[in-house]
Amino acid sequence: MAKGKDKGEGDKPKGGVMKLALGGVALIAVGAGGAYGAFAAGLIGGDKGQGPDVPKLVAKGESDPYAPKDGKGKDSGPVVYGEGGSEYRTAYYAFEDSFTSNLADSPALIQVELAVSTRRDGRVLQWVENHELAIRSAILVQLAATPEADVYAVEGKRKLARRLTEAINGVLEDTEGFGGIENVHFKGFLVQ
Repeated sequence: MAKGKDKGEGDKPKGGVMKLALGGVALIAVGAGGAYGAFAAGLIGGDKGQGPDVPKLVAKGESDPYAPKDGKGKDSGPVVYGEGGSEYRTAYYAFEDSFTSNLADSPALIQVELAVSTRRDGRVLQWVENHELAIRSAILVQLAATPEADVYAVEGKRKLARRLTEAINGVLEDTEGFGGIENVHFKGFLVQ
């Protein structure tokens, strides 16, 4: 019995130390994995000031590093901004061709001339121009889904402008990962 008792007493400390060592190694592994995961997700470490590379808001009077370099059109000269209103400048892009579509559940046609605006840097308008074909398609889908009664009321036109803004931003988010269009503006609006 003394032999069995000695053997049993000898195994307990040895087994306990082994379990303690394995538990410590497991805790270290879990902690290291968690730290790596937090670092990879950007929660710790790295440059906190640097976020994702998305178009930034451009303050009035600030230069836009992505501004178009062609120098043509009304925006080619230096712009003098007023002191009131938004602290950010607004840039516009006008679609050259108009958009014509049937209205939902109606024989009527709608023809609109559109422009978009953003307060973000020039990349947003470059993307609009680059993806104009997909954007035109999204706009035509929204026009075709518009009830005729909506196009006669001011609030209906506002809702249509918001839906068009969402459609354009949806295309830009799918293709570039960021929208950035803040408003759609009607340059021309005709219902027949």
